[in-house]
Amino acid sequence: MASLLPPFIFVFNIFIILIQTRPSLSSASPKNFILALKAQTLPYGSLSLPVQTSSSPSRKLSFRHNVSLTVSLTVGSPPQNVTMVLDTGSELSWLHCKKFPSLNSVFNPLASSSYSPIPCSSPVCRTRTRDLPIPVSCDPKKLCHAIVSYADATSIEGNLATEKFIIGGSPQPGTTFGCMDSGSSSNSDEDSRTTGLIGMNRGSLSFVTQLELPKFSYCISGADSSGVLLLGEAALPWLAPLKYTPLVKISTPLPYFDRVAYTVQLEGIKVSQKLLQLPKSVFQPDHTGAGQTMVDSGTQFTFLLGPAYTALKNEFVAQTKGLLTVLDDPNFVFQGAMDLCYRVPLNHPGLPPLPAVTLMFNGAEMSLSGERLLYRVAGMVKGSDSVQCFTFGNSDLLGIEAYVIGHHHQQNVWMEFDLVNSRVGFTDTKCDLAGQRLGLGP
Repeated sequence: MASLLPPFIFVFNIFIILIQTRPSLSSASPKNFILALKAQTLPYGSLSLPVQTSSSPSRKLSFRHNVSLTVSLTVGSPPQNVTMVLDTGSELSWLHCKKFPSLNSVFNPLASSSYSPIPCSSPVCRTRTRDLPIPVSCDPKKLCHAIVSYADATSIEGNLATEKFIIGGSPQPGTTFGCMDSGSSSNSDEDSRTTGLIGMNRGSLSFVTQLELPKFSYCISGADSSGVLLLGEAALPWLAPLKYTPLVKISTPLPYFDRVAYTVQLEGIKVSQKLLQLPKSVFQPDHTGAGQTMVDSGTQFTFLLGPAYTALKNEFVAQTKGLLTVLDDPNFVFQGAMDLCYRVPLNHPGLPPLPAVTLMFNGAEMSLSGERLLYRVAGMVKGSDSVQCFTFGNSDLLGIEAYVIGHHHQQNVWMEFDLVNSRVGFTDTKCDLAGQRLGLGP
């Protein structure tokens, strides 16, 4: 699942590094590659929203984010620079391919000798697209046609193709992606900001699956919005032991269950040390599959289904009474789903001590405190106060039948997605220091 209803998405990049910690098939010696990148701004509307092991070299890429996480690669022959949103909630990677005169970030397949459209008769089109939310079709030229849906109900469409993706200097030929050239969301002002999206879920066409990665990890700093993405295995002796929670899988397809998402089992929520009195059934998917809990790098905040959200909101308000002043404006709902906001004096240097919110998973807990619990609404001032909103939202207000753990709550947490052992691991760490230890930044 990609970003849910942000009004503006600010995207920052610094550079990419590829590290091979053990020899690849084509090289007997490790190599490092560094590429310089630039900052970009991405308006709302260009992220997709789903309708519902082999040994490989370790690769690490850096990214910067505010609302969205991006990596920058080169694609094609000769190489073209592209910027792609990193999304663990999507399968199909895609690039904007249509040539608009005003677009400054677009992939031109006609200029690449390694670009190859996929015909409808191809096994890729006939079988490997089975996990896509919207079935593929055959266009008038007998090419495999795909549609990606958006959070605001718009869409973008185009043909599936193969191309050479170059990650930090290491070519990955024959990678399947969507070459998107039309759609109801396309406009030059919006689409000129980014080239596409890189799908990282467990589907058969995802980047993770195509590269046969045993695992990947990322770490997002909260201070300067820098981060590091590590593709593959790496020994990190300075990292604290990870806490793991198993991925939830089902064998029978259900209409509202995304079987290729990184689904974990949320079992409870605590505010400070007080456990919310909710039946376990609140956190269990129902007979339709609605109610799964997904870890999603493409969504900024965390969203809970109505009963859990209401219980958390009420308890947080009770425990912050006298510490924070609730915004008395029933008509204001931040990003359409976050209706608990506070007035915080502009002349105060920081927030008062806030009760931690702990998400309790099967086998692991994630504790959230301080600035990760409130988010300042840019440009909104009430008298001498800023407006800061609780960083949990109500899934019911968005019309999504799931719990979503967004990347704001993953700041300063090392996040590992272990495909071989079907689990997600995490541990608190300083991500700016982690990036430095991996050779990124000063």
